[in-house]
Amino acid sequence: MPPVTLSLIFANIAVFLLAQNSPALSRLFEINFALWPLNSPPGYPGFAPWQLITYAFLHGGFAHIALNMYALWMFGNDLERVFGTRRFLQLYFVSVVTAALAQLLVSFVAGGNPVPVIGASGGVFGVLLAYGMYFPRRTIVLLIPPIPMPAWVFVMIYGAIELFFGVTGTAQGVAHFAHLGGMLGAWLLILQWRGKLF
Repeated sequence: MPPVTLSLIFANIAVFLLAQNSPALSRLFEINFALWPLNSPPGYPGFAPWQLITYAFLHGGFAHIALNMYALWMFGNDLERVFGTRRFLQLYFVSVVTAALAQLLVSFVAGGNPVPVIGASGGVFGVLLAYGMYFPRRTIVLLIPPIPMPAWVFVMIYGAIELFFGVTGTAQGVAHFAHLGGMLGAWLLILQWRGKLF
């Protein structure tokens, strides 16, 4: 496994295990390192700049981290070999940050209860978008249902589903616009690398 992909998976699992073994530490992580809205009311933890990165190393449960790390392993291996360690790391964290910014913007406009965002999904969705761009004809088989399809189709379907869920407000408890923000960040960065942005 390439070094950045391996290190990211190891770091996420290490933080998850620390939080699982100590409820007090888990709460401390959530208060200080989850991504809190810009307009959190008094009495709630507030936004801090480092949360743009740290939220991506926190996960809410085994299924959450398992799916994210499986996708990072599945798509990150080939991408890191194509991009090299520096560019792959840049792609991942640009996706993480743009995912956070998208979520902050949506939560600021929409208002509602101050709910923290956690998880590596923003970075993973950026990696997924890049995989679809660089390996568009690579066949991907869904777990449920087991339907094979080209990578570019898989990415388009996933993006459309996230947009639908985000706009309609269905599938509550999932930061759909953060996922889309991660994809947008990866797409813009790749355009810049290709000299098509500025």
